[in-house]
Amino acid sequence: MSLLETITSPARLKAMEPSRLPALAEEIRTFLVTEVSKTGGHLGPNLGVVELTIALHRVFDSPRDVIVFDTGHQSYVHKLLTGRQDFSKLKKQGGLSGYPSRAESDHDVVENSHASTSLSWADGIAKGRRLKGERDRHTVAVIGDGALTGGMAWEAINNIAVDKDLPLVIVVNDNERSYAPTIGGLAEHLATLRTTRSYERVLDWGKQTLSRTPVVGGAMFETLHGVKKGIKDIVAPQGMFEDLGLKYVGPVDGHDIETLERTLAKAREFGGPVIVHVLTQKGRGYQPAIDDAADQFHSVGKINPETGLPFEVGGRIWTDEFNAEMVAIGDERPDVVAITAAMLIPVGLDGFAAAHPDRVFDVGIAEQHAVTMASGLAYAGLHPVVAVYATFLNRAFDQLLMDCALHRAGVTFVLDRAGLTGSDGASHNGMWDMSLTSMVPGLRLAAPRDGEQVRAQLREAVEVDDGPTVLRFPKGDVADPLLAVRRHGDVDVLFENEGEAVDLLVVGVGAFAGLATDAGEKIAAHGRTVRVVDPRWVLPVSDDVVDLARAASAVAVVEDNLVSGGVGAAVTLALSQAGVQVPVHTYGIPKRFLDHMSRGQLLEQLGLTADQLVTDLESRL
Repeated sequence: MSLLETITSPARLKAMEPSRLPALAEEIRTFLVTEVSKTGGHLGPNLGVVELTIALHRVFDSPRDVIVFDTGHQSYVHKLLTGRQDFSKLKKQGGLSGYPSRAESDHDVVENSHASTSLSWADGIAKGRRLKGERDRHTVAVIGDGALTGGMAWEAINNIAVDKDLPLVIVVNDNERSYAPTIGGLAEHLATLRTTRSYERVLDWGKQTLSRTPVVGGAMFETLHGVKKGIKDIVAPQGMFEDLGLKYVGPVDGHDIETLERTLAKAREFGGPVIVHVLTQKGRGYQPAIDDAADQFHSVGKINPETGLPFEVGGRIWTDEFNAEMVAIGDERPDVVAITAAMLIPVGLDGFAAAHPDRVFDVGIAEQHAVTMASGLAYAGLHPVVAVYATFLNRAFDQLLMDCALHRAGVTFVLDRAGLTGSDGASHNGMWDMSLTSMVPGLRLAAPRDGEQVRAQLREAVEVDDGPTVLRFPKGDVADPLLAVRRHGDVDVLFENEGEAVDLLVVGVGAFAGLATDAGEKIAAHGRTVRVVDPRWVLPVSDDVVDLARAASAVAVVEDNLVSGGVGAAVTLALSQAGVQVPVHTYGIPKRFLDHMSRGQLLEQLGLTADQLVTDLESRL
């Protein structure tokens, strides 16, 4: 039996001889490379926190002591040490989640895999337990240097710092990266900390120097105080934390288990909030991940564990179409600028950055700042393109509403991974954006059905200068071009079998246009008259859609978004306001959090396949 197989709980880990821990760490790394290469998942972040997670579980008593992992993609080692060692279906239906999951274990607390939230969670947990008289229970937040670029983390620090007896340990896992290299003033501050001798060691040097200096009485105290202050100001930038009222310890080697345990134990006993600054190496122990300059090993698909290369090279993805067209637009229009929230490559802005490096702003994990900054750029006469994952737009809704839309700012939002993404689970499905943006006055939303439309509608979006525009598309390989048979106003007609009046008008939204067309053709084959359309710009509902609905006996709307408050709901309201009395059948995602599984499995489960749509519509017509 391997050492890892003997660890069925943190208690078994605590009982292990310290001399065996380095071997356990190597077994864990081998396990991660072997298993994650079969399933895909977050490999680099987990390889970097092996020793840190071992030390945390040996010093603290989970689940009595709570360990909150920010973002949670680095929780694989935590899962292994808490008895979950079957990774054969990681991120697949019926298998382990790629993030902490309360359904899996009492050791998991925070399931939301959006960054910069751990300190607020930990603050609330620690204060709640103190109010209940549970002063012997500790709370630990593990937050990366990348997540510290998020404003919410500093809102929490602002509150934690004044609570001097709060039993809270903040572990800053500093590997100089989030998805991409950490940027900004905080990154520079942490870099200085990494390269500066420990404050305590320098102060010891000062004391030794003074002991050889002929100074006596109060003068000795004053001189020592002056040296202490001078050293702190010059070589101890941890003062930023300590001046806020937080005890700072570090930096500590994040791959030295003995040092980690000793440091964490001292932090636990301090009795108030402590920051433990831990230096780790992302991808530790796996050379392809260490050599990776673009963070392709942050999250991987199925790879060859020997080489780190993918077994299958995918085709052209939706993001590629946006990437290429942004470069072309940037070449033509010097007023177009781009903003990313620490995800330059995943959202497809790396091409634009290479061509126009002075016109790209990476704001770190700070979506709220990104949106309001974009509004300022628009006021200054530029046209910003803010590219984020659809699920992360949720974090900046107020800024979209009050800073951007209220001020009629010409800003284009490009939402990658919109709709069902599947394997990353509830927090990463981009299923909220059309419901949220449908409430925003003056906002116009485009949902391209294929790569050609991504390019065309991006160009249309950046021409709008009197309000926000949104362009959204899904994850994965881009759809084959779906040609319109004709244009009705601004609406593309994708299929119709005969006549002006039809039994059914099917409105296919974005990537679901192909699904809508397949379903419409099958219904037509049953002897009904059908027209399938792609509105292209789906919000607000255009008069052209209303006109086409007048000529139909029923309308169906198929969308990759919540049914509640989505495009179908907007169409229903628009028809009612126009006095068009036809039934509207809406198909999309129900209002619930979805389990992790493949996109295909989700579509089947939710009844969003052509055959399922045909069966349901036939029963309604």
